[in-house]
Amino acid sequence: MDVVLVIGFILGLATLLLGTIFNGVALGMLVNPAAMFIVFLGIIAVMVSSYSTKELARLPKIFGVLFRKEEEKPEAVVGQIVELANMARREGLLSLENSVQNLENPFLKKGMEMVVDGVNPEQIQEILENEISSLEDRHLSANKMFKTAGATAPTLGVLGSCTGMIAALGNLEAVGELGGLISSSFVSTVYGIAVGYLIMIPISTRLAAKSEIEVQEMYMVIEGVMGIQSGLSPKTIEQKLFSLIEPDKRPANEA
Repeated sequence: MDVVLVIGFILGLATLLLGTIFNGVALGMLVNPAAMFIVFLGIIAVMVSSYSTKELARLPKIFGVLFRKEEEKPEAVVGQIVELANMARREGLLSLENSVQNLENPFLKKGMEMVVDGVNPEQIQEILENEISSLEDRHLSANKMFKTAGATAPTLGVLGSCTGMIAALGNLEAVGELGGLISSSFVSTVYGIAVGYLIMIPISTRLAAKSEIEVQEMYMVIEGVMGIQSGLSPKTIEQKLFSLIEPDKRPANEA
């Protein structure tokens, strides 16, 4: 699990709760079914109205990606590519067939399968770049969903507060209850801002960052695959690929 993300959510919740306590507000006042109903059901309604069933069906998978810590490091991918390049240099491209089938990286596997099958280099690059473009479109769609939720939540909070104020102003004769009704009406705003800026916007930002890392690694794979296909030396391929990795993520001898 991506522990940093979880810590961020916990800190956000702690900020809200501790801030409430320090302001002398009883935490029980934040328990407001009407506010929850307006904000959370409102977000669901907006998402359902804004996005297709196909896009919404990807949400469970998106959350899986969001909370999963990536285990494969760029240098590990470089190592696999260099190993394949060494084998191709010694025994030829056809000798890679069995090794390619054992690759766990599906993008690298697809590229190397085309190399072994003798597909035209321009076609290999075009197909792999189309894969990246399709991936970016899916990631952009997921990012936009959470941006929409993040932008909508505060407004829904204000909407809930307005309805709460209507209820309060409609009971002006009950002077003893007026203060409680007014303060309760602002709970929706708290929910909306907290959900929007402490949850939805950070999720959108994190998804964008993960997407950028994945796309960069895929372009690195393309460089490696094309290098093997064109017969570049393993050392040249290694140096070229490490030049695409941030210095602080390279092995010590490559930094």
